[in-house]
Amino acid sequence: MSLRRIMTAAIAMLAALALAGAAALIILTTYLHRTTASMGSSVEGVRLAEALQVDLLSLYRLSDSLLRIPSDSPRSFAAIESNLRVHLTEARANAWSPQELALIDEAERTIANYLSARERVANLSTEQAARELVPPLEAALAALDQLVTFNVNEARTVQLQADRWDQIANIGGICVAALLVLGGGVLLWWLRRFVFRPLLDMSRAMRRFGAGRKRTRAPVAGPVELRDMARTFNDMANSLARQQEEQLTFLAGVAHDLRNPLSALKMSAALVTSGRPIPEERMQKTMALVRRQVARLDRMVGDLLDATRIEAGRFELSLEERDARELATAVVELYQAGGSSHDLRLQLPEEPVLLCCDATRVEQVLHNLVSNALKYSQGGSSVDVIVGYESEEAVLSVVDRGIGISSEELRMLFTPFRRTGPAREKAPGVGLGLSVARRIVEAHGGRIEVESRPGVGSTFRVRLPRARSAAQPAVASSPAETVH
Repeated sequence: MSLRRIMTAAIAMLAALALAGAAALIILTTYLHRTTASMGSSVEGVRLAEALQVDLLSLYRLSDSLLRIPSDSPRSFAAIESNLRVHLTEARANAWSPQELALIDEAERTIANYLSARERVANLSTEQAARELVPPLEAALAALDQLVTFNVNEARTVQLQADRWDQIANIGGICVAALLVLGGGVLLWWLRRFVFRPLLDMSRAMRRFGAGRKRTRAPVAGPVELRDMARTFNDMANSLARQQEEQLTFLAGVAHDLRNPLSALKMSAALVTSGRPIPEERMQKTMALVRRQVARLDRMVGDLLDATRIEAGRFELSLEERDARELATAVVELYQAGGSSHDLRLQLPEEPVLLCCDATRVEQVLHNLVSNALKYSQGGSSVDVIVGYESEEAVLSVVDRGIGISSEELRMLFTPFRRTGPAREKAPGVGLGLSVARRIVEAHGGRIEVESRPGVGSTFRVRLPRARSAAQPAVASSPAETVH
């Protein structure tokens, strides 16, 4: 399960519930507004119907045929008839259903009949006028009663619907609130059990690891993201543990490798200071042994210092334009002057191969490669140092016919302090030379390539960018001369 997906789904669900609640609230508010308008319309309809009844009764009481009222009465027939028309107009405008409009039409018709009858009985006697006016008056009042009843029934219906929707809204609100609380509770429970607990376990594991308990590992549990974090931490812890083991192995190897030249130096010093006469030939051999052991110690210490500078980010280059042929010649001549038992051959092109490089560091790389080629190949075999170029790259190759390197060992060839079994058995060392050489080449913007077959030999190619002033067409050079 993925924390991102679960959190996204949970947030989407809670947001959907919140949106549903908001939408329901908007719908309910709109419905209540319409209900209020309907109730107001019904109440207004009842008021207008009752006002029409009052006007009709006022006309009846003011009729000269029924009651003798002075002609200067403030409520004249014309004013009451005008109120009747106004109230009818308002009632028609207030109506919102065809049924109510039909009832208003009926009330208007009966009122018109009553007004017509009132005009007809103006000169009749009281009894005759009463017989003529009462039936249309009762018909008009009955029509208005129907209008009142209709509006009252409509108001009750609207009230019942409002009560029902109020109950539905209450139930819906309670359900949404319950779902929100339940969803939030479930989400918090899930986070506590499957997120916070693995995080706390991982935090405790990190603190224990930092406190020195190097075998502590974080439990791989919880969502995918936390499991990936735990695996990353465990991989890091395993890598640190391996590095610590390698460092301990390295220290043991350094101590062992340093003991051999130190023992030789100790024996040579004891021989020189013994006070006994030493033949000149023996003395020369002893001093040659001392020089070799001192050079070996110097090379080991130099590799350690270079590795330390590289890891600390303090590795600096002094760049200058140099010919790769001169650098390779200096390295080969140094080994040839040392009386090597190998057939060391140098192949150079006729034209210069210019590099913008730190000459000392490039010679250090070549020293390391030539030294390894000599150490890991049998005496009398040939070792070739070849200088060439391909396009805008200078190619410095060292080819030997030695023990070779297997494909499994090639993957770890440039790892610091890592030496293969045959190499450790063949020659001592601390396993830093190739690692430092690769970092030097990469600092120049180049790379090292290796081709090797066990029992056949190895070819190391150092590819460095040529100086811009020496850019040549993209044609590979072939060595023009061979120096033995």
